[in-house]
Amino acid sequence: MRIDIITGFPGIFESPLRESIVKIGQRKEAAEISVHDLRDYTDDKHRTIDDYPYGGGPGMVLKVEPFVRCLENLGEQFDLSRATMINPTPRGHVYDQKTAVRLSLQEHIIFVCGHYKGIDERIHQFFPVTELSIGDYIISSGEIAALVIIDSLIRLLPGVIKDINSAWTDSFSDDLLDTPYYTRPEVFRGKRVPEVLLSGNHKEIEEWRTEQSEKITSERRPDLYEKYIKTK
Repeated sequence: MRIDIITGFPGIFESPLRESIVKIGQRKEAAEISVHDLRDYTDDKHRTIDDYPYGGGPGMVLKVEPFVRCLENLGEQFDLSRATMINPTPRGHVYDQKTAVRLSLQEHIIFVCGHYKGIDERIHQFFPVTELSIGDYIISSGEIAALVIIDSLIRLLPGVIKDINSAWTDSFSDDLLDTPYYTRPEVFRGKRVPEVLLSGNHKEIEEWRTEQSEKITSERRPDLYEKYIKTK
């Protein structure tokens, strides 16, 4: 998978792209990631990428020109008709695990990162940009949301996680939250690992884990549990 990131704040990506799963994905050549500085695509001598919103109001808006120029530059190198363009924004469709699985099958993803009040709306008149939200809350930039999505995608790529079943059994993979897990020591300060996990009976262990997932989901996410019951 190729991932291009268009941002006015490339420094946000410096450390996260060199750590953990994202680093492994690049080292194993499952993903190739390039960060493009939006300020390199403006003619303004001060490298300005934002301006006041028409109609007034607080905050600043990212200008459309630098984004279009950067995307056009990428279009000279790649077939953008085969790329999926994503703008992480609170007003987008809510990102979930099923979306992650679907996007992990794409060969080229381009993140168009907003900041401040967002991007000039005309970006949608030039390119088919999909808006995705990582949740019903506000963070300071689309860059942080893009990192969340990138991490969730790369861990699903073939060869990145040694045991891919670990990824496929995480929370939300089947509309259930994940089961509790335990590791050594067997007893810590009088607290024991559940006996069923020490039994060696894989059928009973699987049944216990399913029961625990169902219990946790029904208590913490009844909306998910209701959906799970309907499809069970």
